[in-house]
Amino acid sequence: MFRRTKSVVGLDLGHQAVKAVEISMEGSEPVITGFACAEIAPGADRAEAIAKVFQQGKFKSKTVVTSVSGQAVVVRYITMMQMTDAELRQAIRFESDKYLPFEADEVQIDCQRLMRKPHAPSEGAAAGGEQMSVVIAACKKSAVEERVQEIVRHGLSLLAVDVDVFALANAWELCGLSEVAGEAGGERAIALVDVGASVTSINVLCGGETCFSREIGIGGADMTQAIARRLGVEAAESEALKRDPQGREAEISRAITPVLEDMVSELTLSLDYVENREGLRVEEILLSGGGVLAPGTVSFLEQATGRTTRTWNPLEGLRVAESRVNVQEMEACAPSLAVAIGLASRVCAQ
Repeated sequence: MFRRTKSVVGLDLGHQAVKAVEISMEGSEPVITGFACAEIAPGADRAEAIAKVFQQGKFKSKTVVTSVSGQAVVVRYITMMQMTDAELRQAIRFESDKYLPFEADEVQIDCQRLMRKPHAPSEGAAAGGEQMSVVIAACKKSAVEERVQEIVRHGLSLLAVDVDVFALANAWELCGLSEVAGEAGGERAIALVDVGASVTSINVLCGGETCFSREIGIGGADMTQAIARRLGVEAAESEALKRDPQGREAEISRAITPVLEDMVSELTLSLDYVENREGLRVEEILLSGGGVLAPGTVSFLEQATGRTTRTWNPLEGLRVAESRVNVQEMEACAPSLAVAIGLASRVCAQ
């Protein structure tokens, strides 16, 4: 008579804001049952913002999934001889020094075999031996422990620590875009690009599966600084104008052009690399993150990369419990919620 409901809060701990989205399983359907976002004031402790989102979010659950990013995280895509999953995990642990710039005892390591076959055999592979593609993710234990402490000090229960670039792909799959991509052909490649405050995350998917990921140290904060310099305004006013140009779109677009040029340079290098390595063409760039709201950003990236480019809404295809969520407020910042939604999607696997 009673259906059991499971809920998980995806907590995106950004540099300028903390975003939280709760997804609950109602039967077999994921439903957004909570949302909150809190800006981090300059010089303030992020703990204040975390406390604020849980005060405002009206979440059913205190079970949290969060993520890590930055220099403490390394993701590698490698080719190995075919083996069982148990053998793979053992091999990665013993051979991690071949692939990672950290000592094995300094990091938490995970790995996953990929369905996509290697485009070219790896050097030194046994002749005629069957190979497989593998993705490795590693994070310094100190960074993971820091995240754990941020969560537990608020009386929350931590379900998992993910990586931002993988959370993007999980959000993309949850909102049904993977099914659309599948209809267009199994080898279709797209790039998910999330422009955060300090970092731009890239995850290239082929046939719905990751085949390349990277972080670029350029983001919305760089745009804000460029606007402040060009227009001679304070940082707070610059940030406000980036979000709401108030008729000054042309000025702001010119101000952020140097930042976008640097971003495009790194993005193009990444896409060229994966296309050459995997023997594919990245046909489309799907943008998310608060930085994409700056005027002229989407059109600039499309023209400069020569690829179809558009923003995507990670709320698309998801039902929202309107009695619990301020839908208008959530929709207003939807492009910046991709990571939080991807983290909360872990509820589907419980």
